[in-house]
Amino acid sequence: QVQLVESGGGLVQAGGSLRLSCAASGNIFRINSMAWYRQSAGKQRELVATITNAGSTNYADSVKGRFTISRDNAKKTVYLQMNSLKPEDTAVYSCNADVFRINTGYVNVWGQGTQVTVSS
Repeated sequence: QVQLVESGGGLVQAGGSLRLSCAASGNIFRINSMAWYRQSAGKQRELVATITNAGSTNYADSVKGRFTISRDNAKKTVYLQMNSLKPEDTAVYSCNADVFRINTGYVNVWGQGTQVTVSS
């Protein structure tokens, strides 16, 4: 079994900052790409940011310059530093990872999500 557990969500005023964490646990040989997605009420899930095992990153246009994705491979953890938050950033944020397990190969895993609410 592989699990992703997010933390760090909450309520913040517009212009504020939050840092999300997502820790992987279980029978993991290697983690390739990790990503953060978000979904707000009535909208489709949106890719926010991705990071490869080598540290290459990619961001949605809506968060470029404000959000930073990073990872600690030794801790099997991915982070999302969110600055200059806007009310439209309000959503449930979920992490996703491509995990390689020796006996079963690659599996795509989702976390349970953490709520981020930005008040105006």
